[in-house]
Amino acid sequence: MSTATKQNHIGRKISRIRELKDMKQEALAQALGTNQQSISAMENSETIDDAKLAEVAKALGVTVEAIKNFTEENMINYFNSFYDNSFAHGTMSPYYCTFNPIDKVVELLERMLQAEKEKVEYLEKLLKEK
Repeated sequence: MSTATKQNHIGRKISRIRELKDMKQEALAQALGTNQQSISAMENSETIDDAKLAEVAKALGVTVEAIKNFTEENMINYFNSFYDNSFAHGTMSPYYCTFNPIDKVVELLERMLQAEKEKVEYLEKLLKEK
């Protein structure tokens, strides 16, 4: 198998993009209305018909061209330029988290704890009245 063939192995590209998106084969299968075994077979295929490739691209949230042109080097360059330039031009990425998710979890737990305390106080008040 030549190097050019290995680099153009569409199934491997789909597999790598799916892994980068932290998606399991089962999740992709569900998005495509199929099963995990057919995703595994597809990822082992060198070629995929254009209609199926379009469905896969949509399920992965990328373009068909992104799959066809995918290389590890392009991905590294993309992420490097994305993070290097996201604040350099005074604009923030639309995916940049503007709050600390842990703070939100703590806030939720504090509200739940307060609600439980209020329930206990209410129940103690009912017991005293009897």
